[in-house]
Amino acid sequence: MFSFLKPNLTTQKAQGKVIALMNQKGGVGKTTMAFNLAHAFAHQGKKVLCLDMDPQGNFTSLFNVEIPEKHMHHLLINSVKELKALHTSVLISDLIMKTEQEEGVHIDLLPAGQELSGFELTVAGINAPRQLILKKFIEKYELRSQYDVIVIDGPPTLGLLVVNILCAADGVLYPFVPDRFSEQGLKNILQVVSDIAEMEITSTPKNLGYIPNLFDVRRKQAGSDLAHIKETLGEAFVYEAFTNKVQFGKSLAQRKSVFQYKSNEYKDLQRQFTVMTETVQKELLS
Repeated sequence: MFSFLKPNLTTQKAQGKVIALMNQKGGVGKTTMAFNLAHAFAHQGKKVLCLDMDPQGNFTSLFNVEIPEKHMHHLLINSVKELKALHTSVLISDLIMKTEQEEGVHIDLLPAGQELSGFELTVAGINAPRQLILKKFIEKYELRSQYDVIVIDGPPTLGLLVVNILCAADGVLYPFVPDRFSEQGLKNILQVVSDIAEMEITSTPKNLGYIPNLFDVRRKQAGSDLAHIKETLGEAFVYEAFTNKVQFGKSLAQRKSVFQYKSNEYKDLQRQFTVMTETVQKELLS
């Protein structure tokens, strides 16, 4: 069991990084990207914690874990002193799920649940900064000193949960499908980041780049749509597009990462995610 209330003196200087994957539009493969990115880090020997902040719990389900009765919502509420009347008898050590994805590859998970959809209403009346609840939760349990990387999957909304994630993250990756609808979703989430900067209550997360996903090479309009979105993003970094490969769908259906397959047809996907981890680490250390 981790000693969450005591600092780990051996790792205190090298604090872990919090990375969120966000887009206001659903269906862009955000959760799949988060899942495979976490595995890419784990394959590099990083100690990884996945934090599911989407009430739908799809991130949790990908780990082949049943959504428990108590989950992230209850831990967040327990971390707010003003909500003592709503506290439940659950500890973080009770909820961290240790998953062995394959031999020698371990990823820890803090699951989500439907109650997270009521998070904004539950904390509406508190005096403490509601935008910083997740950030302070991570600090309280010293999760940065316990893990090298914390990967957060956020909900496809623009509410208080999203604001909390953006305030807690060191950097954000923005998956999108190269079409005009996804373009608007990116604009909406970037506006929230801008609003957080104006609040001046915490530093804003670094933009770690945009991930074109589900790129359909058979659709003639896809290329021009991607080029148009790249143009609107200006000098922002855009990753190599992930094509709509059958291997991606197969791994998702079997609740496996692309790293859990040894056949050559998965090598290119593995390479793309490995490059992503290298880019993220370079950006967060620069």
